[in-house]
Amino acid sequence: MAQLLILSPAADDDVLPALSLLTHRIRVIPASPEQLVRAPESDLLFLDARTNLAGAKALAQILRTTGLSSPLVLIVTEGGLMAVTPDWGVDDVVLEGAGPAELDARIRLAIGRAQSAQPSERIQTSGVVIDEASYSAKVHGRPLDLTYKEFELLRFLAAHPSRVFTREQLLSEVWGYDYFGGTRTVDVHVRRLRAKLGDLESLIGTVRNVGYRFNVHEEDEQAPVAQ
Repeated sequence: MAQLLILSPAADDDVLPALSLLTHRIRVIPASPEQLVRAPESDLLFLDARTNLAGAKALAQILRTTGLSSPLVLIVTEGGLMAVTPDWGVDDVVLEGAGPAELDARIRLAIGRAQSAQPSERIQTSGVVIDEASYSAKVHGRPLDLTYKEFELLRFLAAHPSRVFTREQLLSEVWGYDYFGGTRTVDVHVRRLRAKLGDLESLIGTVRNVGYRFNVHEEDEQAPVAQ
């Protein structure tokens, strides 16, 4: 049983009637960029393109550029199939009248392909997901708008949970041995990174007179895992 999210301009949830015959959990939200900020986690996204192909294409491309990791499946009419091209960035298409067997098979295959294609360098811990392949990071599903060095700093610290690094060590590991700036650069980036982490700013801990470390929450059962 999968968690499915349907993005649709329709007011009702009868976008794919065959879904009602399956056991998957379904959530429908309006198909608009502003709704994506609070979109719940899902194993697969359906994007309703039955009535507005241009709007659906724009939204699909926004989803891909923001680092969407779940499969994206387009719902179209038979006439709409002619408009779908690779630059839409979708993983599959399904006709609105697809039967339950076909629909269930497409869901299984799309999720299976996504799981097998997950990058090897993906760190997930304490509510943070860091994807090195796409240089993206999320906190509780919310994308973080990080600069390159902020991302590298977060990735490095999270890859070595609870280990303390001096500013000099971080400078050489993240900025490189040929960087001529001072260690204050590290403090500035830590401060900016904490601000962007919001409620999870305490993940970047300060060890007085030594440096910084990545704090793993006590409720976490295991250290960050690379998937």
